[in-house]
Amino acid sequence: MKRKLLLAASFIIIAWVASSCEDNNCQQCKIVTRKTSDNSIVSSTGGTEYCGAELAAFKAANPTITNPVLGTVTKAECN
Repeated sequence: MKRKLLLAASFIIIAWVASSCEDNNCQQCKIVTRKTSDNSIVSSTGGTEYCGAELAAFKAANPTITNPVLGTVTKAECN
């Protein structure tokens, strides 16, 4: 009986500790298009929070794009 209670208590503590770990590497990111002449925002998406590997994948999938015809720069901005 004592062994079962100890096992159950250990399981609950381990589950609690494992679920309380959060990735501190989280940032709010959005895609922003700015004019190159005065750096004003032309368009912007709503911000979404990305953490860890998701954050790295988001940044890799959204490189900086310069459009010389329109005079704009589109890039992912995270803070």
